Amino acid sequence: MATFPSVEWFDDVRAIYNSDDSFQSAGGGALEAEVGIKIGDQIFQITFTGEQCVNTSVINDEALIDLDFYLEMEPENWQLMLENIKSNGHADLDYTLNTLDLERDDGLAKSQSGDQYRHDMFFRFNQTFQYFFDASARIDTQFTV
Repeated sequence: MATFPSVEWFDDVRAIYNSDDSFQSAGGGALEAEVGIKIGDQIFQITFTGEQCVNTSVINDEALIDLDFYLEMEPENWQLMLENIKSNGHADLDYTLNTLDLERDDGLAKSQSGDQYRHDMFFRFNQTFQYFFDASARIDTQFTV
């Protein structure tokens, strides 16, 4: 059983996402994106190339400036989102990345660099990122929060 958050968990999700052609049909097409996932004091980098997620790794706060954008929530909210995805096979309308971004005063997606073009990748390729997290419905997750 994969533990969230960990590189192993993200790698398990990445393997499912990459192996299922239905996830590759997301709107927006191929992309090049360096995405951060900030969970409490832990930060992970996910790299998308073309229609695949090609790498996951742990990074530090200083590396956020090099990313196109990052998603930040409290560990408890990440757990609620992932439990919702597991229960439904995908995020329901209350737990999509888009809804979570709109409901937060400071948004879910953030940019350390302030480069609006790079930050906009979250919105342009939102469904791709949603499919990535929806792939987590197919793994059993243990939470450390």
